[in-house]
Amino acid sequence: MKFKSNQPPAAGFQLAPMIDVVFLLLIFFIVTYQLSDYEKELEVNVPTAEEGSTESRGYLEVVVNVRKDGDIIIEKENYTIDELQKKMENLARVNKDQPIRIRGDAETHYQDIVTVIDRCRKAGIWNISFATQSPKPKG
Repeated sequence: MKFKSNQPPAAGFQLAPMIDVVFLLLIFFIVTYQLSDYEKELEVNVPTAEEGSTESRGYLEVVVNVRKDGDIIIEKENYTIDELQKKMENLARVNKDQPIRIRGDAETHYQDIVTVIDRCRKAGIWNISFATQSPKPKG
C-alpha cells in the first residue's frame, strides 16, 4: 500500500516576475534621468558662483529659462510675461509649494529676472531658486 508523504513539494524560484520588476525599475530610472535634463535651455549661459550648493532637481520643479534677450522659455516653449503668470497661477493652484528654478543667462538684464520673479510671486509662487554654475578652474 502506498502512503502519502508529509513532505511539502519543493518550492520553486519564480524568475520571470523578478525580471519584470528589474526591467520596470530600469525603465523608471532611465525616464526620470531624461526628464531632469529636459528643461535646460542650451542657449542660456547661467552665471558662475563659487559659493552655494549644487542641488539636484527637486520633484515637480519647473525650470524657467530667461535668455539674454529677455525671452522666457519653459519646457522648450516661449512664453510672454502674461502667459508666464497664467501658467504660474495654474501651478500654484495645484501645488501651493510649487518649486521654481530660474535659469537666467549671465548677460540678462536684471530687470528681466526681477519681472519674472515678480510675476511668479503675484501668481502665488514663493519657492523660487536660481541656477548657477561653478567657475571653470584657472590654469
